Amino acid sequence: MKKLVLLTIAIFFFFSQPLLSQTPKTEMAELMRSDGRIYVVIAVILAILTGLILYLVRLDRKIAKMEKEN
Repeated sequence: MKKLVLLTIAIFFFFSQPLLSQTPKTEMAELMRSDGRIYVVIAVILAILTGLILYLVRLDRKIAKMEKEN
């Protein structure tokens, strides 16, 4: 399970690098960066993803425990 999580994280970072290096020249993005709102959006997205990952890990452990009991 740990290998799967590490592999998923590595793949995410590998594919996100080209996307992060491109800087869009849109007014909305510039406005959000200048106001500091973009950091709030990123923090919320990271919090949601972290919660989902933790939930799935916890669920996997519970299922594995139930399978061992049967």
